[in-house]
Amino acid sequence: MGIFSKAFVLLLVLVSLLYMVFSVNGIGANWGTQATHRLPPDVVVRMLRDNGIQKVKLFDADYDTLKALGKSGIEVMVGIPNDMLASLAGSMKAAEKWVSKNVSSHLTTNNVNIRYVAVGNEPFLATYNGSFLRTTYPALQNVQAALIKAGLSNQVKVTCPLNADVYASASGLPSGGDFRADIHDFVLQIVKLLSDNGAPFAVNIYPFISLYSDPNFPIEYAFFDGNSSPVNDGGTNYYNMFDANHDTLVWALQKNGFGNLPIIIGEIGWPTDGDRNANLNYAQRFNQGFMSHTTGGKGTPMRPGPVDAYLFSLIDEDAKSIQPGNFERHWGVFYFNGQPKYSLNLGTTNSGLVPASGVQTLEQKWCIFRPNAKLDDPQVAPTVSYACALGDCTSLGYQTSCGSLDVQGNISYAYNSYYQINNQLDSACKFEGLATVTRSDPSVGSCKFQIQIKPYYGGAAQRLRSIQKTLCSILFLVLFLWTTQ
Repeated sequence: MGIFSKAFVLLLVLVSLLYMVFSVNGIGANWGTQATHRLPPDVVVRMLRDNGIQKVKLFDADYDTLKALGKSGIEVMVGIPNDMLASLAGSMKAAEKWVSKNVSSHLTTNNVNIRYVAVGNEPFLATYNGSFLRTTYPALQNVQAALIKAGLSNQVKVTCPLNADVYASASGLPSGGDFRADIHDFVLQIVKLLSDNGAPFAVNIYPFISLYSDPNFPIEYAFFDGNSSPVNDGGTNYYNMFDANHDTLVWALQKNGFGNLPIIIGEIGWPTDGDRNANLNYAQRFNQGFMSHTTGGKGTPMRPGPVDAYLFSLIDEDAKSIQPGNFERHWGVFYFNGQPKYSLNLGTTNSGLVPASGVQTLEQKWCIFRPNAKLDDPQVAPTVSYACALGDCTSLGYQTSCGSLDVQGNISYAYNSYYQINNQLDSACKFEGLATVTRSDPSVGSCKFQIQIKPYYGGAAQRLRSIQKTLCSILFLVLFLWTTQ
């Protein structure tokens, strides 16, 4: 074989290896923490690494979370919540302080691989009624300026994750895509800033929400199996909603002069409970279909090539707002305790999802409706309402995982949720004498009566407890020495 032939073969091998690396590293995960009992950050980071997940998107800049990600090599998108946009928009100093505390210090001191700052989260969502329209761009502008001042703008890029409702198509076809007329100028301001600074456009795409919102939505079009009737757009066929929605955005960017702007899928996934279409089978089908569809590097008709995406989400969050729907607390590919919900091949391991290790649970006991209690007791309704308001009853709806429970089962589920969230305190299983603790698992079929994990208090609380233990030890020593004199 001649030197040029050898060089060509070597080049092909290198290209193949690079392709494999980039196609594998294309998938990330959203790590939300709106839970009554968080998994310890070090446990989650180990779980990310065990599953070969190379990128993570956060919704805030929690110190313990970022510190745990230090030296892991995992790429991090750190988040700025919407309620901080006004202060960052109104003060350059506030932006500089935020960047110094939450980016610079973690990069240098904790060796966290921060690659993006997400300024806000879906701030132009129609349901916000324009609350963040006038603060999002100035906040983005100030954070970008702060990154430049800190000498980090080449290493860390800003973005602003937007919901797919910021664009639409008058024709119903991707080629008719443009940004919504009422927010057109606001979105273009952001797009231009991103383009000027080599930053990507982040968009959250949810076929499940389309199905949830529209009973006439063709369900097969949500998935990637090619079973739906294609949508023909000038000779281009679209067999699934993701490709069509993504390319509607591509057309919108192209029409406004930014056709080459990189796109990141900030959130995509399928919930497993809380709605009749939110179940394990559909979630597995959608997420595995998405993985197979995108990791092959095919991309979409308008954007061939690997797709950069973050699955939503990593872990269930039982304290999320259920205003959009009861499904909001069930997006995780892992349950709250770090156990996989279903088989999912991310293309990074040979064994599917790897569960979290070292997770400690509370005792094997549950709070249930007392067997001899009367269903017509006037305290039943108010105690169940109380338990559900402060617990999580989102699995009790029609055609959900616990939708087939009888009346006693519904009451017991509500009581147990409150009991577990309150760390199995005796006082949390009273309910006016209607409840009792049992050590026999009351789970029925698909309905699991959960046992909560032990609470994680965070670094600050741990340090406080350490100080308290030290002070107690000193006090004990002083008393010992004093009494032995």
